Amino acid sequence: MPSGPLYRRVMLKLSGEGLMGNREYGLDPDMVAMVAQEVKAVVAMGVQVCLVIGGGNIFRGVSSAAAGMDRASGDYMGMLATVINSLAMQSALERQGLQTRVQSAIPMTTVCEPYIRRRAARHMEKGRVVIFAAGTGNPFFTTDTAAALRAAEMGVDALMKGTQVDGVYSADPRKDKNAQRYDTLGYMEVLSRDLQVMDASAISLARENRIPIIVFDIHKPGAFAATMRGEGTFTIIKDEA
Repeated sequence: MPSGPLYRRVMLKLSGEGLMGNREYGLDPDMVAMVAQEVKAVVAMGVQVCLVIGGGNIFRGVSSAAAGMDRASGDYMGMLATVINSLAMQSALERQGLQTRVQSAIPMTTVCEPYIRRRAARHMEKGRVVIFAAGTGNPFFTTDTAAALRAAEMGVDALMKGTQVDGVYSADPRKDKNAQRYDTLGYMEVLSRDLQVMDASAISLARENRIPIIVFDIHKPGAFAATMRGEGTFTIIKDEA
């Protein structure tokens, strides 16, 4: 008999690069569809899911145009890239039969809802998947920080970081065969060892709100649902014992 999910409500953080597949930039429809299937499997377990998606896959394609721009303008371009990714993911999730809402920190009511915390929470209570777009709405903050912020506001039980490797390593395992994988880490260990899981402000926000961060391989079929049951390979970052 399969065990049930360990968490009732979770935030899934995805990088934009994770949706590129083998492309140099942009979206791979097959990759987006695969992630949507993973989310559907977890929603079917009775878990409330919200998402934050980065914009690196699209911003990488326009980064040369942003060269020489001030940081704030470049960051706003990146935020708009996350809206494109969020709308693509919404479409893929709805093809899986899931009710989905996109809420943007930068109001653009023609294409999605503005971010309203209570409305987002209500959507999740009704079983809808909520995708938070446009980061925090402010320059100088990454989508990692946006994910930690929205996770705290939504009162999630865990922040699931879907990456391209099956946990946190001492170095990039794709480049260093001797890289060590960690099963568990403390927030301060991640910061002191500079492990590059998420940026420091995101780790600090999660620590302050006691939200465990679980790093797993989103590209491995069934890994999201397995991780929700505490099975498979992943790294959990939480308060030191």
